[in-house]
This record gives sequence, C-alpha cells and structure tokens, in this order.
Amino acid sequence: MAMKKRQFGWQDKVINHAQIGGIETSVLDEGPGRGTRIAWINTGSGLRYKVVIDRGLDIVDAFYNQHSLAWFSHAGVTAPRPDANKGLEWLWTFAGGLVTTCGLTHVGGPETDASGDRGLHGRFSNLPACVESIVQPNLATGNPQMSITALVKESRVFGPNLELRRTIAGTLGEPTIRIHDVVTNVGNSRTPHMLLYHCNYGWPLVDRGTKIVWKGRCASRGLDMDNAIFNDTHDFRTCQGPLERHRGTGEACGFIDATPDNDGMCTIGLYNEKLGLAVATRYKKRQLPSLANWQHWGPGEYVMGLEPGTNPPIGQAKARAQKKLLHLDPGQSRTYDLEISVLTGERDIRQFLRAAGQ
Repeated sequence: MAMKKRQFGWQDKVINHAQIGGIETSVLDEGPGRGTRIAWINTGSGLRYKVVIDRGLDIVDAFYNQHSLAWFSHAGVTAPRPDANKGLEWLWTFAGGLVTTCGLTHVGGPETDASGDRGLHGRFSNLPACVESIVQPNLATGNPQMSITALVKESRVFGPNLELRRTIAGTLGEPTIRIHDVVTNVGNSRTPHMLLYHCNYGWPLVDRGTKIVWKGRCASRGLDMDNAIFNDTHDFRTCQGPLERHRGTGEACGFIDATPDNDGMCTIGLYNEKLGLAVATRYKKRQLPSLANWQHWGPGEYVMGLEPGTNPPIGQAKARAQKKLLHLDPGQSRTYDLEISVLTGERDIRQFLRAAGQ
C-alpha cells in the first residue's frame, strides 16, 4: 500500500527553503566578537536563534517573534579565549545567552587542589567547534528537518582529552530546539567529567510576575544572599523586579532535585501570563540529575537561570568529596539531550504547567 505524501502549506509555492527558514552561517565583523563564526537558525515558526560556532556551538540570541527569550551580558558575544580558565576570567567572556555550556571537567567556582587549578565553570564555552555537517530543510522532498553538527575538543597533552559532538536540530514550522550531545574520553587515562547547561533567560520573557516552573524540592545554596530568597517565607518561584541588593555581585542560587515523570523526563521552564508565552525545557533525569536556579535581579543586569547538570555548580573538589564526581574511562561516552520549546497555545501551556506540577 502506497504511503500518503505529507502535505505542507509551502508545497508548489516555494522553491528556496530560505524563504521560510533554515540555517545561515556568517562571521561577525565588529566589536569584541569580530572574527567569530556564527549560524543563525530560523525555524519558520517565529523562533529564531544564533548559534556561536566558535564558542562551543552554544546558543546566545533567541527570539520568538518580537520577544527576546534570553539575557545578554553587556559585552555580548566575544571572540573565544581558551586561556580564560583562571579565577574569574570566564566572566569576561560570558555572553549570557540561551545556552552556555559549562564543563567538561569542572562546573563551579575557581579552585585549586592536588588535581590542579580550575577556573570558573571550565573551558568549554571558550573552545571553537569544528563543523561536521549542516543539513537544510528540503522542500522538494517534503523533509522539514534541519541540523548543525560540530565537534568540540577539550584537549591537553597528558590529558584530559575529551570531545563533545553536538547536534542542534529542529523542524521547519516548529518552535523547538533539540540539543544532542555526546561526550567521549578519547585519551588514555580516566578523566573527571562535569557538565552544566547554563540557560539564561531575560526580559521580556522574564519580568515581575513570570512563573519559574519546575516540580521537586529546592534548597538554598547556603550563602546569606541565597537564604534571603530561597526560604519558606518567600515566593522564589515568581520572578521579582530589579533589586537594589543585587547590584554588582548580588545574586541568589537554589539547588533543585527535580521530579521526573513516569518516563524519567523532567519538565522545567517559565511562563509569562501577560505575554501568553511559555518556554519549556525537557531532559532525562538520569542524564542530568541536578538543577540549579540562578536569580540575579540586578538593575540593568536582570536575569534568571535554570541550569540542568550532572552536578550542581559546586566544583570538582566538592563533588569528589561527596563521592558524586563522574569519571570517564578511556573510550567511554555519555549522552545528553535537551529539548527547548516555545509555547503560546492555551492548551499547550496548561499541559506544560500540569507536567511540571503547577
């Protein structure tokens, strides 16, 4: 029996996929990001976003129609600095953005121990990627799938030697980003491994009253500034307006033990009722057992982060002391998957809130 050919609205009306969406690569030629390779991905659904090839294939700009979803630092995209792995140097290169990857061997603050010196959040986001493929939608065959795949090497003589192969994929007409990562130890010795997806949301998605959506238990990181927000008397699941006490380094962080559904999937995100807009992220609990919630309501530096990871951002030394530090043996791989979707339909938003226990 012949299969029925899938029908699309563009059939017999459009010959070039770029009229609807697709992937376009270019090089920034101004400012601190000059010379940096990027790829703009337009899903043709209102969702478009910028992948920075020279920064680990991370995602910075992300828009749904006229609304920005992500927070940008003052500097924005800068050229990669693989040397920025001492102390807080990472902050000079941090663009913010929808997804900044932290790791691959250390996630957390600067530290020094018998295993070496490690700067804030590791080296990954300052490493250029090697593009392996770009697949465009094919209107002639009716295939709406598109993707970019690249390899990032975190490599040193005598180790560690880790590779992350990342595919960012989507479907023309759907406001969804799918990230598939495979981390492999290509070296000849056992290597520590930590990974965290530093997802940074900003105005107008994040605004006073926006709901921070997750299901599970949350505990303060434990510093005074954390305890001021993550406590039983404060609604830390609703975004605040700008706070004077968050000027400069003021911030708060809570560690969440997210509850998965029957399929082992965690659903987290944000819902802005005024905009009728939600952003939902789904991932497997067994891949990413930890979730951090970063709240930095600084005037002019207004951002909220939800950060799934192999560990909370506590650093390699503390994870080792807690016996929760992962290691990869030579040839061993670990796989990670994230799906980020924009929701605008009332039914879809209700399902999202219900899945997250709201």
